[in-house]
Amino acid sequence: MAADETNPLRRLSLAELRLRTSTKWTAYPPDVLPLWVAEMDTPVAEPVVRAVTRAMERGDTGYAGGTEYARALDAFARERWGWDGVVAERTAIMPDVMLGVVEILKLITSPGDAVVVNSPVYPPFYAFVEHLDRRIVEAPLDEAGRIDPATLEPACREAVRGGRRAAYLLCSPHNPTGTVHTARELAAVAELTAGHGVRVVVDEIHAPLVLAGTRFVPYLSVPGAESAFSMMSASKAWHLAGLKAALAVAGPGAAADLARLPGEVSHGPSHLGVIAHTAALRHGGDWLDALLAGLDGNRRLLADLLARQLPEVGYAPPEATYLAWLDCRPLGLGDRAASVFLEHGRVALTAGSGFGTGGAGHVRLNFATPPEVLTEAVGRMRKALDSTLPG
Repeated sequence: MAADETNPLRRLSLAELRLRTSTKWTAYPPDVLPLWVAEMDTPVAEPVVRAVTRAMERGDTGYAGGTEYARALDAFARERWGWDGVVAERTAIMPDVMLGVVEILKLITSPGDAVVVNSPVYPPFYAFVEHLDRRIVEAPLDEAGRIDPATLEPACREAVRGGRRAAYLLCSPHNPTGTVHTARELAAVAELTAGHGVRVVVDEIHAPLVLAGTRFVPYLSVPGAESAFSMMSASKAWHLAGLKAALAVAGPGAAADLARLPGEVSHGPSHLGVIAHTAALRHGGDWLDALLAGLDGNRRLLADLLARQLPEVGYAPPEATYLAWLDCRPLGLGDRAASVFLEHGRVALTAGSGFGTGGAGHVRLNFATPPEVLTEAVGRMRKALDSTLPG
């Protein structure tokens, strides 16, 4: 098979993709190119298809349980990251990453306590935390999209004011910027948060999607992170959002907290999801490697397309994820960039305003799509601006 034919992003045509009934493909009319929500335009890896099909054939559709997911993640982490910190006895199966975050925050904070986040950041961080009756304290990233001790330290100090408990919800790799935090940065986070008594919960859902030239560092692997929690899942890297499952991984100093998790939480994950995620981690490595090569190609393609057709738009190629964070402030559209691209170009992107401080004037673009679709989308965006902006 030719190398290009192995690229999962080149396997499906736009016509085939439009047969899908997930939210990405049904939220907008059929003339819109949907590059918004974090779903990939790929088929599912064959080992996952086989595992789920066999489970259906034998009627294996009950409740989730066991430690196979944890053991598969452990093997994957050892091979890919050289990390042996996924100890099955310190894990818990969760319905998904964000619901897992909620359950962990219930264990280590109380209503009214603060949760620190690095803005701009994944909008559900705000929605879930506030729905949980915790308050958000922002520690904005610096201009390069990296963790800034100059904002994190006062945010942690504010979070624990009055002797209250507090948590730091870290996104690693970061959504929407695609930043991969370094070992030095993460060690500094561990030292700073420990000094203020702030517990760390890290969303590492994009960990398998670190692109060429960068290395992922699990937060629990850095010195001082023993009392933290990591939330991991195979859902983003293998296009399994509809097969719900995730793992909470506790550091050695957080095991007692995890042991207090109500048993009912384990009723929420999909058993088929656990089967699918386990198969992906154990047998989906070749598929993932092909995907990463395709994403790297699309990352470079997007840089070229923007340089030629939308040079006004700021773009720092992400180190991880398949999400591009585009700075549209030079266009002078305020917070209307996403709506202009949708109304006049029929391209659906995610508006930056929902990502908190630092999101205004930006849009997030999902480039996990066939290169032809990405090329068409940027061309439409150019035409949308030409029909909207004066001159």
